[in-house]
Amino acid sequence: MVRDIFRAIAELRSTGVAILLVEQNARAALQVSDRGYVLETGRITMQGPSATLAADPRIVELYLGHGTE
Repeated sequence: MVRDIFRAIAELRSTGVAILLVEQNARAALQVSDRGYVLETGRITMQGPSATLAADPRIVELYLGHGTE
């Protein structure tokens, strides 16, 4: 089910539809987004292009881990 939802989000994105996605699955969210925002206790602590965030060692350590989905 989750894969189907993210597939639908990616399809909508490819048509130019803007989407605001609030998601705990950081790895999947960064894969289908252009930009990301990291919230900690209600405050934005990091932001930037999704690819940059996904490669940031702090983001990997805190939110993505070393495994793959």
